Amino acid sequence: MFKDQKVLVTGGSGMIGRQLVSLLLEKGANVFVADLNEPIRMPSEITFKKVDLRDFNGCKTICEGMDYVFNLVGIKCSPKVTMEQPFDIMGPMMQFNTNMIEAALTTPSVKWFLYTSTVGVYTPAEIFYEDDVWNGYPSRNDWYGGWAKRMGELQCEAYEKQHGEGKCSIVRPANVYGPYDNFDPKNAMVVPSLIRKAYENDIIEVWGDGSSIRDFIHAKDVALGMLFAVENKITKPLNLGSGTGVTIKQLADTVANYFNKPIQWLTDKPAGDAKRIFSMERANSYGFYPEVSLEDGVKDAIEWFIANKDIVDKRYNILNK
Repeated sequence: MFKDQKVLVTGGSGMIGRQLVSLLLEKGANVFVADLNEPIRMPSEITFKKVDLRDFNGCKTICEGMDYVFNLVGIKCSPKVTMEQPFDIMGPMMQFNTNMIEAALTTPSVKWFLYTSTVGVYTPAEIFYEDDVWNGYPSRNDWYGGWAKRMGELQCEAYEKQHGEGKCSIVRPANVYGPYDNFDPKNAMVVPSLIRKAYENDIIEVWGDGSSIRDFIHAKDVALGMLFAVENKITKPLNLGSGTGVTIKQLADTVANYFNKPIQWLTDKPAGDAKRIFSMERANSYGFYPEVSLEDGVKDAIEWFIANKDIVDKRYNILNK
């Protein structure tokens, strides 16, 4: 399907993007990457374009002549930063979404478009089913980013309704982790935050009491799920998670055991929603199953971090002004 095809990956130098780029190259695609990060340690076979997706003309230009477009751009940050900088998060995310969706879906050469949504679109629940998104509002912990991503999904739906056909896949990844994650101590998510704390400190401080339950998925499995959705021309939103709940304590213990460091639980700090697990029934019904175990995936992320300390702080971050 992708052999000799021109495939654009926005956000291609990021954690999921790099996994997707590698898989596309293996399939013989001509891969184009659009990003604000420099293409540090990226395959020489790609064509790199430095583009700010807040500029619609730039989005339109990079889509011209493409056969497939995977839009992975977003803003990944901690719950703390989400609460402190909601305006800085929501505005750019809306621009990324609107510009890329319109540019890709109105470019005649583009056969299919993939939109990357998020777990943040869901109404609080213990188990997230794809069709339940519009039964309520996003969690207050994901309020601004969740609404921004919901609007992108709605924009894809509007195109299908107006044109009578769909050429857009929507994926909703769970808590993603892996090599090239955001390890910035000021706004990292839980897995990279734990890894960096464990590497740099004698004691690993963790917010909450460890009882919160999350669904984690390795970036390679997300990339495989994206390819699966496009190859099978799935137009219904698709959860990409493990379908298995893991407590923050289990996760923290996994990291702590690798470094042989003790944990200090900061029980006076907020821990977020109590339980968030993806239903994988729809993905499984199509034949998709993730491959990377949490233990193997966390070990992979830790070893990458240790081996690449020289570049972990060189990523472009729209929130650092």
